[in-house]
Amino acid sequence: MIMSSSVVTPSYAAVPRTRHACRTFGAALLGRLSYGMVSLSLILAVREATGSYAVAGSVMAVFGLTSVFLSPARAGLVDRYGPRRVLPPMAAAYTVLLSALAFATAWSGAPGVLMGILAGTAGASTPPLGPVMRTLWSALVPDRALLQRAHSLDGVAEELLFVTGPLLVGVLVQVTVPSVGLAVSAALVLTGALALAASPAARGWGDRGKAAAGSAAPSDDIPSGPASGGGARLGQAIAVSAGVGVSLGALELLVIAFADERHASHVVPWVLAALSAGSAVGGLVHGAVQWRASSRVRLSLLAIALGLVLAATGLSPHPYMLIFWAALGGLFVAPAITTAYLIADECAGPDSRTKAGAWVNTALNAGTAGATAAAGLLVGHMPLPVCFALAAAPVVLSAATALPPPRRSASPRQARGITLPAESSREAIDLNIG
Repeated sequence: MIMSSSVVTPSYAAVPRTRHACRTFGAALLGRLSYGMVSLSLILAVREATGSYAVAGSVMAVFGLTSVFLSPARAGLVDRYGPRRVLPPMAAAYTVLLSALAFATAWSGAPGVLMGILAGTAGASTPPLGPVMRTLWSALVPDRALLQRAHSLDGVAEELLFVTGPLLVGVLVQVTVPSVGLAVSAALVLTGALALAASPAARGWGDRGKAAAGSAAPSDDIPSGPASGGGARLGQAIAVSAGVGVSLGALELLVIAFADERHASHVVPWVLAALSAGSAVGGLVHGAVQWRASSRVRLSLLAIALGLVLAATGLSPHPYMLIFWAALGGLFVAPAITTAYLIADECAGPDSRTKAGAWVNTALNAGTAGATAAAGLLVGHMPLPVCFALAAAPVVLSAATALPPPRRSASPRQARGITLPAESSREAIDLNIG
């Protein structure tokens, strides 16, 4: 058994009722809505200005690479100096650069090199609102069971933002030019980041480590800090996140290829919507369950399940079957990502939680970006069922890194009752859970 019904945990309604939670979470969501809009706005605006999809793709790639790979460094600044000192100047720089990019794309004669430079510097200054919010949850919600629900709610909300954002861009381009979408994205980030930095939870950032140490119950499956193996467990969470990113990045392109091969391109939006809907449902269910299995075991099982569903998707006899498989696979996406973030939060010390969460996020996004390019090379050279299976392989293989080591037989010292170090004792407890 991996679930327990004997322990009563607070409902999701307890999360927004937590002191300062609504104000803090609302500010973070407002700023993060920009991240759901900026990619499509940037591609459309550059395409409008240059008439070239190649230039638009290149500018978007520069923006994405600097944003993703510098995320841990930006999060490290927040860990060191706090969000009140880091978020406002970072958001201001991002807003100015994104506004300049909006102005450049509104000018049809702007060179692509200039747009690339502006996009790269804007991406480098992207405020890490997601990692900051996930760190603040640990301070706002010291109870570990309720923290799981808070992270699940956060993940589901982020999933919905990345569905809502493109829809808002679609509405904007119907009434105005695409560069306005960039300006709106800049305004959202500035407003959300300033509101988040001014929230009471952010004001207490310097005391969050002491508060957590004094009030939070210790995790039952992951000791905190590098001395007790936290670094290795963080690496496991990062590896699985990268595997999930690879699978999701490849899935989007493979679904398009599958639908084109059967002249059913109209199915693609429904498939992607089913994936997001399944992920939202899975995230809510995952957060509502009191799990007895350790986070490492849970993460491994979720990754394996996602990989198997992805591999089976390539065997679909009809394009409409992709909708079913996408919804089924989505059930494991948000729970896997949420579990990885929880592991990062539990492994890292109070002064490095934001950076740890940012590494998980970076691995997920980098895997997504890299897989899209790799899948494009595979399509046309291999049968699609084989492509789906290859896309599933990384997430299944990454699951092995999250498995606990095999149980070892008791040593003579243990048989004589000699006390073992705390790490070994905690490891034995882990292996007996569930």
